[in-house]
Amino acid sequence: MGKIVKFVSVITCIILFYFTLDSAVKVFNTNWKLPEELKEELTDKRIVLITHELETPFWDSVSAGAKQQAEQAGARLEILGSYGNNQEDFLKQIEIAIYSKVDGIIVQGVDTEEFKELTKVKASSYGVPVITVANDVPMAESLRRTYVGSDQILAGRMIAEQLVEDMGESGEVVLVIDRTQEFYQAQRLKGIQEYLSNYPEIKLIEAETEDTREQVIATTKDLLNRIPDVDAFITLNAKFADDLVEEIDRRSNVEAFYIYSFDDDPSSLSLLEEGKIDGMIEQSPSMMGELSVELMMNWLNREVLPLNLDGYLTDIQMVKQVDDE
Repeated sequence: MGKIVKFVSVITCIILFYFTLDSAVKVFNTNWKLPEELKEELTDKRIVLITHELETPFWDSVSAGAKQQAEQAGARLEILGSYGNNQEDFLKQIEIAIYSKVDGIIVQGVDTEEFKELTKVKASSYGVPVITVANDVPMAESLRRTYVGSDQILAGRMIAEQLVEDMGESGEVVLVIDRTQEFYQAQRLKGIQEYLSNYPEIKLIEAETEDTREQVIATTKDLLNRIPDVDAFITLNAKFADDLVEEIDRRSNVEAFYIYSFDDDPSSLSLLEEGKIDGMIEQSPSMMGELSVELMMNWLNREVLPLNLDGYLTDIQMVKQVDDE
């Protein structure tokens, strides 16, 4: 009897071993895959990017860079703003973001009292960190955590350097300035003035104008009447370039003048490709968007404290007309 029980036990063990081995072989021979590990863990961080120039090539590029970085970081990013440089809507969007208690605001800096009141008082009281992107404002007046964008003083120097290379060491140069000159434009002006101070034979003429098509055209007419022998124009506000060139073209041959601008406005690239301006400063808007989100997440996750108050500078280069030929 004992031998029979022993025999049955051995047979049972053999059968169980067979089915165990068979199951193991099937597992290894199938195409089943273990669930892939999530590359990025979603966070509850809410960030908004706010501009008053929605749907322009420059700011579309900033937004694209910011979206890409937010996806990598697992953050929730919302893009807000206004169209056609509507300041009232722009400021309202900032205010809504603050009252919504978002985790961080990345915003195009605007050097106005209303903007600085929102960032210095309201955002601070709600504990919402603010990073300015592309256009900066003075830190002490805004309490922004940092700035991400171009070195605007260097940009001014680079345009001035190109002017001297093209025009020579003497001549009359008109600097077309926005009457409500913002901080970034003042920095560009400073860079131009600093570089050209080494060339006493170059005379700088500052011409202020309102930020409207009619006023830019009127200012250009007046300049051409009063200073017919002017050699060059530099527009500190890129939005002025198109109207400036149009009026010069109407009155004279635009190729007779050296004209320079910046890439903030899409007209600058078009004018360069058409051979109507001699050069422009090209910035890195996509990198601005990426880096601003990265730094905001560093701040929110307390990985980098404090951020560099002087800002994080992105690449710029001088693009000449001949570069596109």
